Amino acid sequence: MTNAVIVDAIRTPSGKGKPGGQLSAVHPTDLLAGVLRALVERSDLDPAIVDDVIGGCVHQVGDQALNTTRNAVLGAGFPDCVPATTVDRQCGSSQQAVHFAAQGVIAGAYDVVIACGVESMSRVPMGSTIQGRDPYGAGMSARFTGGLVGQGISAEIISARWKLDRDRIDEYAARSHALAAATAAAGGFVDEIVGVSVPEAPLVTTDETIRANTTTEGLAALKPSFVDEGMAQRFPEIDWRITAGNSSPLTDGASAVLIMSEAKASELGLQPKALFHSFAVTGSDPLLMLTGVIPATQKILERSGLSIDAFDTFEVNEAFAPVPLVWLHELAADPDKLNPRGGAIALGHPLGASGTRLLTTLVHHLQSTGGRYGLQTMCEAGGMANATVIERL
Repeated sequence: MTNAVIVDAIRTPSGKGKPGGQLSAVHPTDLLAGVLRALVERSDLDPAIVDDVIGGCVHQVGDQALNTTRNAVLGAGFPDCVPATTVDRQCGSSQQAVHFAAQGVIAGAYDVVIACGVESMSRVPMGSTIQGRDPYGAGMSARFTGGLVGQGISAEIISARWKLDRDRIDEYAARSHALAAATAAAGGFVDEIVGVSVPEAPLVTTDETIRANTTTEGLAALKPSFVDEGMAQRFPEIDWRITAGNSSPLTDGASAVLIMSEAKASELGLQPKALFHSFAVTGSDPLLMLTGVIPATQKILERSGLSIDAFDTFEVNEAFAPVPLVWLHELAADPDKLNPRGGAIALGHPLGASGTRLLTTLVHHLQSTGGRYGLQTMCEAGGMANATVIERL
């Protein structure tokens, strides 16, 4: 079987996803183009040999419309013979892009492919694709007669059902910032971050979303963000524990991964960092939605033949603090191996870019620590989740 390998993985720094955020002046196509350009330059790769570029983006409207990945490829100066497409699996969009890219290599359809993602939440806010329209239709509305709920309410429901109190949730959020801040201070993100040129400003090279002084006590003072009387009547178990502090922030960012067949990397004289071991994707309850990481992980453990104890590190996306906490409980995993460089609560969650961002951080952590196996999984709106296992080379 042809092995698919990761030659390089990079990301932009995070920017606050609001007007005035450090990346808000950069068009999302240009944000992704800069990462694509840096990716091929770091490997001294002729972009003409790239068979395809597969990108993730959730809100494909406005500044992110009309196949933003193709626009970024052309904006990066790649030859016009290099194709590109943009996929949407909600928060897991670029992780799914990775799966499509690596599976294409394994199948023999590609020799060299880039998986990537972008989201500018300052320019294209959440909900921009709906604009008062009905995305569900009659069939789905009839199936879920009570109606689906927003992700913040889902986070409240799983917090209640898994009996996660506010202190535990805030402690986890503070941990994310502490780990990210410690990694940044030690230079741990230097190899994975590429700087972004911003008009009339210095080169941006550090994450804007990390708050090194975050404490559990400070987070406890924040008010819940999703209080809704109607939802309280529908779900009386909810105790309103989810705040801006224990949720991932709105974020701007882009990330990209260079994937090849092992033979092609050898032919080009490139040293791969890791190979793809296993893939899984699953649907889950669209009401709870955030719990898909549990069956996705169970599925990939079965497929890979690895036990949870075989892994050196896990990247479980911190859309909300309860997500990795319920995952940790159900999988009985080692908490010290979970998001060791901090997660999305500190590093941000630029929706379409988060999948390749997590993979980038996972690859570089394994490289720096000498670990062998890493697992990545993300919850996705609509009740889905992807899981990926990589092995360091």
